[in-house]
Amino acid sequence: MLYDRTLLWLTLGLTIIGLIMVTSASIAVSQRLVEDPLLFAKRDALYLLLSLGVSRITLCIPMSVWQRFSGSMLLMAIALLFLVLVTGNSINGAIRWISLGPVSIQPAELSKLSLFCYLSNYLARKVHEVRNYFWGFLKPMGVMLILAVLLLAQPDLGTVVVLFITTLSVLFLGGAKVWQFVAIISSGIVAISILILSEPYRIRRIISVWNPWSDPFGSGYQLTQSLMAFARGEFLGQGLGNSIQKLEYLPEAHTDFIFSIIGEELGYLGVFIGLIMLFFVSFRAMLIGRDALKINQCFSGFLACAIGVWFSLQTLVNVGATAGVLPTKGLTLPLISYGGSSLLIMSTAIVFLLRIDYEIRLTKTQALKRG
Repeated sequence: MLYDRTLLWLTLGLTIIGLIMVTSASIAVSQRLVEDPLLFAKRDALYLLLSLGVSRITLCIPMSVWQRFSGSMLLMAIALLFLVLVTGNSINGAIRWISLGPVSIQPAELSKLSLFCYLSNYLARKVHEVRNYFWGFLKPMGVMLILAVLLLAQPDLGTVVVLFITTLSVLFLGGAKVWQFVAIISSGIVAISILILSEPYRIRRIISVWNPWSDPFGSGYQLTQSLMAFARGEFLGQGLGNSIQKLEYLPEAHTDFIFSIIGEELGYLGVFIGLIMLFFVSFRAMLIGRDALKINQCFSGFLACAIGVWFSLQTLVNVGATAGVLPTKGLTLPLISYGGSSLLIMSTAIVFLLRIDYEIRLTKTQALKRG
């Protein structure tokens, strides 16, 4: 068969785990909000069905089409980021969502995939400039900076970090010089430090990571509740549906901190299995990217590598935040956390990988027939 069945089954497994855990983690908050314990479960199932429909259509579109319209995708993402600042809804002090009737979209999610498509197209066309001229390296960083400014206005520092590190990683794979990375990374560290120090709530997040128990009912509340969830889970967990922290002790239990509920209900064994599945999705993405670059499908190769870095980095940030290793950044756990925009965009990214792998296999099959 001309598609990666392992990647497909891993993805389906993660989305099913996500639906089950969102159902379990959201019962209490759903009951309080609308007296329907399955509200978020129904929405998540709807988004999942919508993702399957969109994925089926996306799978039929050649990667050359996405390469041709990568610039248009980026412009649309920028326009939506402007629009959300004007007409967006504020939730927990952040303006990140645009309401479209009963559903909401989060332009920040689209900005990730759009930037990576643009970046891959840029490298496919001008990899020589990136490798030999500093200006060729700075152009994509400038585009990323435009998105970063719009995202910081929401504010959404977590997405900016993902865009920054993934862009640098793909440029590194494209062959940019090491000294360019040293200069940009140093500037990035300084800029992020300034952004953290400029906002009191960001400083509190950093301090709460160092010692959340110093203020367990204030700045360290969310992290202490998350750590208690992991502690209760032990090795085999308390059993599916038996979490106590999801009973509104742990805020955002079905979104940003769903990994904590997985740890409490399924234990370290469930945590390990989930991380292994996410790791293999990212690893498979990098292998697909390598195979595409070998046969000079440069756009597809760089895009697959970008998706692999993106998934692994976002998993690292989410898990690191729930475990108290990194500050809370408001990033979802790929394919598992509740969130329609995140599920749609990440499902589309997975379909890109399946399509790239299909085109690689098709090329090799045709080469064998001609041989």
